[in-house]
Order: sequence, then structure tokens, then C-alpha cells
Amino acid sequence: MAVDSPPSPSSTHDEIGLHSNAEYEPYTNETAEAPLVPPEMGYDEQFVKPEGRRGDNPAFWAAITTASVFLITTWAIAFASNPTSLGLFFFHPILQSLAIAAFTYGILTLQPTSQPRTKAAGLTRHQVVILALGVPSIALGTLAIVIRKSLHGHPHFTTWHGIIGIVSVAWMVIQILVGGGSVWFGGRLFGGNPKAKMLWKYHRLSGYTLFPLFLFTAYLGGAWSNWTTGNSPYVVRLLAFTISPIVLLSAVLVRMRRSKMQFF
Repeated sequence: MAVDSPPSPSSTHDEIGLHSNAEYEPYTNETAEAPLVPPEMGYDEQFVKPEGRRGDNPAFWAAITTASVFLITTWAIAFASNPTSLGLFFFHPILQSLAIAAFTYGILTLQPTSQPRTKAAGLTRHQVVILALGVPSIALGTLAIVIRKSLHGHPHFTTWHGIIGIVSVAWMVIQILVGGGSVWFGGRLFGGNPKAKMLWKYHRLSGYTLFPLFLFTAYLGGAWSNWTTGNSPYVVRLLAFTISPIVLLSAVLVRMRRSKMQFF
């Protein structure tokens, strides 16, 4: 009787190779998801590094607090002043104060960013809050007071509040065109990158000049207009329309990165 000889090691190896079994194969996670980080991104760029400086966080909360005081006080005075009797004027302080609060957050959220990932996220937040909330609010608030004066036959831009206000709004339109044109569609409006990127520092400098003008306009209207002086006590106007704008501007400037505006 013939006895089959046991398989040789080579035949055993071949058999296992032909009849693969997961039990004998090394574990490989072939279904793992692709990494979220683009392959072209460097190793260091895959991790978000701390970007805050000493004093940034207190300045952030000082800005948020004072902007909130300004906004809430303005709304409280407006709603306590018989809104139906104010007509279209009611929407002017309501919407202008909302716009300044939106501009404040739009600046704060972009200031500390210095890495590709945080810059992209910060720019998105910056554009959304300013273009979707700030700009429509200040445009409608300006339109409301212009229409009201026209309906009542009142002259336009007869006070420093009105003059500086309309100059600021016109400046804002240019600011949007330059800022948006330098980043939308790869900066095609200004010849594409890297030419368009050269405008960023001018856009920032312009913004840091325009923002104080908005605050000064709010100060003139809130601290000295007949409407606020007749509907709020002096201490409230001092806190909301004089002290708060000063602290707000100081906090924004503390967080400013001068390295992003190197002209020489």
C-alpha cells in the first residue's frame, strides 16, 4: 500500500500562497480613509501652531465686551423711545450699531492668523460676518436715514456725524472692492497672484483707518445727538458711546499684527 509522503515545506508554502487566508496574512487597513491633509502640505503645516501673543486674549474679550455694551445700549435706547413714533429713524441706530459689532468680530477673527489653514478659516469668517451682516446692515441703516430726511424735507449731511458717516460708508465700498478683488477668483481683478497679494497690506491699513472713523461717527451720534441726549442719562452715554469705543479701538490695535503690513 502506498503511503503519501507529507508535503514538503515548499509545497506547503505554495498552498498557503494559493489559498490565502486572512488568518495567516499580515493586517493591513486598506479601507482606512485618506488623510484630511493634502499630500502637498508640509509636515509642519499639518498641525496648527499657537498664534496668540501675550495680551491677545484679554484684548479680545475687552473688544467683545465693549462692542456688546455699545450695541445693547443703543438697542435699549431705541426700543425704549417709542419705536413707532421714530419712523424710519428707528432703523438707523439699530442697524448701524449692529454693523459696527459685525465689523469688530470680522477684524478680531482674522487678526492673529499666520498659517495657511488658520488664514483660510479666518478669511472665511471675516468675509461671512462682514459681507452677510455688517455691510447690509450699515447700507440699510444709511438708506433709512437718507429716505427719512428726504420725506421730511430735511437737508442732508449738515453735521459732522452725517458727513463723517457718509464718507465712511463710501470708503467702505472701496475697501470691499479692493479686499474682495484681491482674493476672489485668484485676484483676477488685479492681475492675479502674486500681484493681487501685494494689495493685502494696503487693504489692512485701510481697514485699520476706516474702523476708527466708524467708531468716531458712532461717538458723535451717540454722545451728542438730540435723540440720545433726550432719551438717556449722561452716565449711560459716557459709558456706551465714549468709553466703550475708546476701549474697543485700543483692544483692536493691541491685537494688530504689524508684520502683516510691512511697507519698507
